[in-house]
Amino acid sequence: MPDVKPILESLIFVSDAPLSLDRMCILLEEFDRGDIRSALMELTADYRQRGGAIILTEVAGGYQFRTLPEYADYLKRLTKTRAPKFSQSALETLAIVAYRQPITRAEIEYLRGVDCGGVLKTCLEKRLVRILGKKDVPGRPLIYGTTKEFLEMFSLKDLASLPTLKEIQDLGDRSFDDGQQDLPLGGDEER
Repeated sequence: MPDVKPILESLIFVSDAPLSLDRMCILLEEFDRGDIRSALMELTADYRQRGGAIILTEVAGGYQFRTLPEYADYLKRLTKTRAPKFSQSALETLAIVAYRQPITRAEIEYLRGVDCGGVLKTCLEKRLVRILGKKDVPGRPLIYGTTKEFLEMFSLKDLASLPTLKEIQDLGDRSFDDGQQDLPLGGDEER
């Protein structure tokens, strides 16, 4: 029987989306699930240890080859595309949906304090948010949740990979002006 590692490597390489362990097991029914899982762990370690620009990572419930972030500027030159930019309102809405899902539009608007219909529509169009169904309350409002594309976009293995409140607070506690000189503002300048 052939070695499963190069077969997995080739499947992941040609797949246009993260390839899940379940999907690989279906495609490679002649191999044991445990052997496939072990080979994936070995491949992941191999790519990390080699020190190249490409790594094998688990993202959005599957495995995908990715380049390291420090090479993004060079890759942009090749593809001539810009990284997607999100407005503050879109990021806030996505964060609320990610942490609070399933959630209704009214609940999102209550938390944000403003109408979010347009932002929610854009997130739906970009396939970062999806309709999960209807809430069992009067009026039966739609409920929303994030998608695999959301996980892929933000390089998350799953929703449990989202930063915790403590991690976010720790970021806020850091001083962002370390080592910067005090700059004179307004009328305090010496003339």
